[in-house]
Amino acid sequence: MAKITNAMPLEGERFEVDGHEAFLIEPESPAAKEAMPWLWYAPTLLPKLPDELEAWMFRRLLAAGMAIAGIDVGESYGSPAGRAGFSGLHHRLVDERGYARRPCLLARSRGGMMHFNWAAENPELVACIACIYPVCDLQSFPGLERASASYGISAQQLATVLAQHNPIDRLAPLAEANVPIFHIHGDQDEGVPLEDNSAVVAKRYRKAGGSMTLIVCEGQGHSGWEGYFQCQEMIDFILAHAI
Repeated sequence: MAKITNAMPLEGERFEVDGHEAFLIEPESPAAKEAMPWLWYAPTLLPKLPDELEAWMFRRLLAAGMAIAGIDVGESYGSPAGRAGFSGLHHRLVDERGYARRPCLLARSRGGMMHFNWAAENPELVACIACIYPVCDLQSFPGLERASASYGISAQQLATVLAQHNPIDRLAPLAEANVPIFHIHGDQDEGVPLEDNSAVVAKRYRKAGGSMTLIVCEGQGHSGWEGYFQCQEMIDFILAHAI
């Protein structure tokens, strides 16, 4: 592996998985000797994301013995091709490096589409899902016209099969597998509206019997506000399900 030379917030390594660039940051003292617990971050869009906003969270999780990883599948919007790239990273870390079979997923904004769609197809491989103002409805963002290119079909065709690819419509497998979910979202978010995304997930997931915590931040939008990125409740949630 080569040392990361981009704008990552912390020192780590990068490597290639099926033609996609991935990153890995390992703790000095792993929490488990046999299977490394790890956080899977999305969206990984190197060299821009993750950035310095994630540094506070990453340091605390590393100090607790968790590794942090991600794979850059581009602006896939949770498409099947992007999901395949995610499966490639899971195989590399779990089957080849002995990492824990069930990572904790952390999604920021459009990373929500990526993680939820992969998790819906692999619920037995997910320890928990934590999100910061995640996109959970393709119609809300980026819109079907924009997303359709990543799916290799027209917007009209995507509309006819939307339930197969839209996170808010794919929650049942996660609820059946008892995957716990944590969201933090602002009530003034205009880019990824709370009502169309996290609020819908909370209502549907709880109705399906799933466990979900939703923290609504009053007066906050889609921003780098430190309350989103320095949320101790989210750190506690991740660690409770990882270690």
